[in-house]
Amino acid sequence: MEGTFYSIIPALIMLLLVLLTRKVLLSLGIGILIGALFIHSFHPVQAIQEIWTVFYTIFISDGTWNIGNILLLSFLLLLGIVTAFLQASGGSEAFGEWMIRRVKTRTGAQVTTAALGVIIFIDDYFNSLAVGQIARPLTDRHRISRAKLAYFIDSTSAPVTVISPISSWGAYIIGILGGIFAANGISDYPPLEAFVKMIPYNLYALSALLLVFIVAYFKMDIGLMRKHEKRAVETGELLSPDKPDVPGDLTKTFSAHKSGKVYHLFIPILVLIVFTIVTMVITGAQASAAEGNVTILTIFANTNVNLSLFIGGVASVAIAYMFHMLQPSPKANTAKIVVEGIKTMLPAIYILLLAWMIGSIIGTLKTGEYLAQLVSGANMSPTLLPLLFFLIAGFMSLATGTSWGTFGIMLPIAAEVAVLTDVTLLLPALSAVLAGSVFGDHCTPISDTTILSSTGAGANHIDHVLTQLPYALLAAFASAIGYVVIGWTSQMFLGIIVALATIIAVALLHNFLTKTNTQS
Repeated sequence: MEGTFYSIIPALIMLLLVLLTRKVLLSLGIGILIGALFIHSFHPVQAIQEIWTVFYTIFISDGTWNIGNILLLSFLLLLGIVTAFLQASGGSEAFGEWMIRRVKTRTGAQVTTAALGVIIFIDDYFNSLAVGQIARPLTDRHRISRAKLAYFIDSTSAPVTVISPISSWGAYIIGILGGIFAANGISDYPPLEAFVKMIPYNLYALSALLLVFIVAYFKMDIGLMRKHEKRAVETGELLSPDKPDVPGDLTKTFSAHKSGKVYHLFIPILVLIVFTIVTMVITGAQASAAEGNVTILTIFANTNVNLSLFIGGVASVAIAYMFHMLQPSPKANTAKIVVEGIKTMLPAIYILLLAWMIGSIIGTLKTGEYLAQLVSGANMSPTLLPLLFFLIAGFMSLATGTSWGTFGIMLPIAAEVAVLTDVTLLLPALSAVLAGSVFGDHCTPISDTTILSSTGAGANHIDHVLTQLPYALLAAFASAIGYVVIGWTSQMFLGIIVALATIIAVALLHNFLTKTNTQS
C-alpha cells in the first residue's frame, strides 16, 4: 500500500476523527493504529510491533539516543517549570499589571502580541514558546481568549520565519535551493538572491501576516473564535470549560506572591531569549567551521535549535528559582512548583509524541511521495503551475504534519516541472510550495508548530486548530486567487495586490455586516 492512494487513508481518517470528536489523542492513536495495520497488511501482531518500534525510535535510533527529540521534550518540561515559578513569584501578575497600565485596550494588547510574533523571527519553535510567555500575562488581563492568543502566535511564527533569510527556516530553504539549482543547471542567480526574490511570491505568508493585524485591530472574530472571545469578555473564562486536556491554569494552583515584581518575569524570559540565541549562533558557527565556511547563513543553517532551547530553558529555570528563593516567606513549596509546572506540559508532550509517531507511519506509507507523483504526472497549463503547487504542498503538509518535509519533497519537483514547462514560473512555483506548506501546517493538528503554539498560549490544542482554520482558509483563498493572476499575467505585484485586496475586502465586509447586525 506504500506510495498508493491507500497511503493517504490513515491521515484522512485521523483528520476526520479530530473534526468529529475533538479528541486529538484518541484521533492520533487511531490514525497510528490504522497506518500500522496498512503497513503490515492487517497483521495485528506486526502492527503492534511497528507501533512500538516507532515509539522507541523517538528516543533511541540506530542504537544511540535521539538527543534532539529528548532535548526538545526536556525544554517543554523546563518551560512548564519556568512558568510555574513566574506565577508563584508574582512575576506574571506584576508584569500583567505593568503592561495593562501601558496597553490600555484589548485592541492594543492584540496588536502588541501580533507585533511580538513578527519581531521574534529567528525560529518558529522559539517564536511559539517565547511569544506565549511574554504576551500571556497581558492578554489574560485584557480577557483575550487563549484560542485568540494561540492564533496570533501560530499565524506569525511560521509565516515570518519562512520569508526571513536569517532564520532556521530561511537557511534550510536556501540550502535546498542550492542543490536544486545545481541539479537543474540553473545559474541565473545564487540561492540567497533567489530566496529574496521569492519572498513577494509567498502570498500565503504575506496574507496571513496582514490578516493577523486586521484581526487584532478590527476585532475580526469569525467562526468558533467569536464564541471564545465572547465568553472571555463576558465571563473572564479564557479557556473552554469542557476541555480537560488544557495545560493547567497555575493561577488556580498558586496564589501570586504579594512582593512580586516585573523583573521576576522579565529577567527569566530575557535570559531564555539571550541564552537561546547565543547558543544557536555558537552551535551554528562551530558546525559551519567544521565545514570550512562560516557565514551568517551557514550559521543558521547548521544551528542546533533543540540544544539551544534546552540551554536557554535551564538558564531561565535557574534565574526563576533564584528569584523564588529570595522571596520572603510564606512562599510556595519548591517541589510543588516543579511538579505542577511539569504537569502543565504533559498534555502537549503527549500530543507531540503521537504526532511524531503518526508522522513516521505516514513516512513509511510514502504518503508524500504519492502526492508528489500526482503533481509530476499532472498535465496542466503552465499558467496554473503556481496554483497547483500551492494546493498540493498545502495538502501534503496537512496530511504529513511537516512543512520541512514538504519543502524537501516538493521544491525539487516544482523546479524540475517549471524548468521543463516555463522557466519564467520557476520562482513563483518554488515560492508557492513554501506558501502551501505553511498553509497546510496551519490546518493540521499534527504539526509541531501548531502543537507548540497552543502550548505557548496555554490553549486547548483542538480549540486552537479549529479557531485558526477559518483564517487559514481565508488567507489561502486570497493566495490562490493571487497565484492564478500571477500565472496568467506574469505580474508579481498584480498578484500581491489582488491577494491582499481580497483579504482587506473580506475584512471590510465582515466589519460592515457586524455593525449592521449590532444596530439591528
